[in-house]
Amino acid sequence: MQTTFTPEQLSDPATARANKILRACVHCGFCTATCPTYQVLGDELDSPRGRIYLMKDMLENERVPDAKTVLHIDRCLSCLSCMTTCPSGVHYMHLVDHARAYIEEHYKRPLSDRALRWMLARILPHPMRFRVAMFFARLGRPFARLMPDPRLRAMLDMAPRQIPPVSRNDDPQSFAPKQARRKRVALMTGCAQKALNTDINDATIRLLTRLGCEVVVAEGAGCCGALTHHMGKSGESHAAAARNIRAWGAEMEGEGLDAIVINTSGCGTTIKDYGKMFEGEALEAEAAKVSALAMDISELLMDLDLPEGADKGLTVAYHAACSLQHGQQIKSHPKTLLKQAGFTVVEPADSHLCCGSAGTYNLLQPEISAQLRDRKVQTLEAKTPDIIAAGNIGCMIQIGSGTALPIVHTVELLDWATGGPKPPALSGQTRETTPEIPRLR
Repeated sequence: MQTTFTPEQLSDPATARANKILRACVHCGFCTATCPTYQVLGDELDSPRGRIYLMKDMLENERVPDAKTVLHIDRCLSCLSCMTTCPSGVHYMHLVDHARAYIEEHYKRPLSDRALRWMLARILPHPMRFRVAMFFARLGRPFARLMPDPRLRAMLDMAPRQIPPVSRNDDPQSFAPKQARRKRVALMTGCAQKALNTDINDATIRLLTRLGCEVVVAEGAGCCGALTHHMGKSGESHAAAARNIRAWGAEMEGEGLDAIVINTSGCGTTIKDYGKMFEGEALEAEAAKVSALAMDISELLMDLDLPEGADKGLTVAYHAACSLQHGQQIKSHPKTLLKQAGFTVVEPADSHLCCGSAGTYNLLQPEISAQLRDRKVQTLEAKTPDIIAAGNIGCMIQIGSGTALPIVHTVELLDWATGGPKPPALSGQTRETTPEIPRLR
């Protein structure tokens, strides 16, 4: 694609990067075949190619974004399926992130939009605030259908019937390995996940310590920054990322780390991009070190010789989170591990398509999100599984809202298969207390 940025514009590193990405696009349109929003809406401007044209025009002309441009960029899921499909290697993720930051700086949204985005940025990355919000959302749930704004209805509908107990395992500390130590790893405990489902981190700690890992929850680590980053709030997302970089950097300089383990794939995609996020800034070198150590839990488990398990007599429909299969290009590890543990694994049709969760997308674009969820649920249920497994809490909540089938994190099944407790979701139970796991400190 030909671009006409001026030398003055290209002196800005972010604009120079956008120019390089734009020039890689050859207009082939392969991306339209795998774009979920294009499949649902059928509008060229709701495809990656169409959005690239809009972003090019906006950035080249340095113009105030108009409502049409903002609408179509807002409708992008950032599922990154287009990056998997693209034969030219167009790094769409960095381009759309830059465009969203530009929109946030130069476009004045309607008051209701600004208020909603402000509220989401102040609540979701903070587990205790999120818990309080879910409590009040549960009280308001019976009145959801009276809400005039579908986004408010989506927020009330998202509230779980039961809020899980606070897990002390998420506090800064270190968990001892159950055998001779093989690795020392930091666990990214997340933010929304700590409010929505405390079983996932607990299962991760049990499984890793069983396999010989010392597991550290670093002091000062918290939200990865993805939720605000994808809303264009770069200042807030960079501040959250910087806290993590410093927290994990202290552990790296202290007793050392072999990996930074992430069991929420949306966080993993962002953390692996910290080096690029901080390019040209003071934290660039430290950020690059963190990105180099970041691993999805399935990547680490592939190195830890998970024991072979007997046939469990259960069929698991594996949902591939977009942030895992497209963002991190991890496609086979979770399925390999589940099969190794003794589960029969099936995949739905069109497994490359998004379920519609996409961070805050299901709250900001509820109508499109619901259509994508219903498609995904239909393809999963068509496989008649006993269980649905996924590697991302957002996908689990989204899919779980549309099916009666139990849905659990992949790591919960692997923990159960290797001696851990049965996941509460499989027995229809909610744990009222968090079991203690031996600590080092």
